[in-house]
Amino acid sequence: MKERLEYLAVRSLFAFVRVMPDALVRGLGSLLGTAFYLFDRVHRQVAERNLEAAFPTRSPRERKTIALKAFRHFGRMGFEILKFSTLSPEAMLARVEFDGLDRVRHAYAHGRGVLLFTGHFGYWEIHALVHALELEPMAVMARALDNRDLNQLLEDIRCRTGNSVIYRQETLRRVLRMLQAKHAVAVLIDQHILSRDAVYVDFFDRPAATTSLLGAIAMRNGVPVVPCFALPLPGGRYRMIYEHPIEPPNPDAEDPVRQFTQRCTDVLEMYVRRHPELWLWMHRRWREQNPEI
Repeated sequence: MKERLEYLAVRSLFAFVRVMPDALVRGLGSLLGTAFYLFDRVHRQVAERNLEAAFPTRSPRERKTIALKAFRHFGRMGFEILKFSTLSPEAMLARVEFDGLDRVRHAYAHGRGVLLFTGHFGYWEIHALVHALELEPMAVMARALDNRDLNQLLEDIRCRTGNSVIYRQETLRRVLRMLQAKHAVAVLIDQHILSRDAVYVDFFDRPAATTSLLGAIAMRNGVPVVPCFALPLPGGRYRMIYEHPIEPPNPDAEDPVRQFTQRCTDVLEMYVRRHPELWLWMHRRWREQNPEI
């Protein structure tokens, strides 16, 4: 019953957002984020602890400001994704600008497919939608929501421009199939990984369990790995950035997969340091586990 009510609430919100002016969409999203910051004590404390560890030299006031802005960003983002997904392909592209398209096109030209990565940062869902329109549809890796109806709604949004979704239980085989067909697969690399395939790398000077998928496939199959990020611009527009592909370590180096994963994580950290209010600080990215296990 609870899951059904959650789904109906989001469906109703979807209907309202469709006809709302953009400024109202962003305003209501910020208001929702502020409400969660004020009343969701558990996640607010997680965010504040993470920020204290990541930015020990910043004042408590500065860190609280970043936390509030992060909550507001994710409230806004939820509303904006719903609104964006209702637009025509032409209207979607009219709201974005691209930086580094030549880099990702060159990566495609290798003929081995492309691995794209980002984090829970900025507007990654919108980036995936317009990537499919400007370049070609790709597969996005995701964890299924517990609420099946909400998960189907989110999958419909993600597939709006032709993309497909790969869930964790079917990861490797489908990823390799997409790459062999010379397509792209997008991965979020800032989720805590519990499987034995995880590698521990430093993220804000703390060990964090991270997927080894990117490094393992890149080192074994020579697939280009391109970092990508989506930043907000004034007036409800967005900048889609493709960075230079990650340079692989020497295959003879000690633990090359871990080194490769560290290089990927370093790029994400660079962006989070530049725009800390756009990252998911309320996520328990660092867990109390022995990094040597």
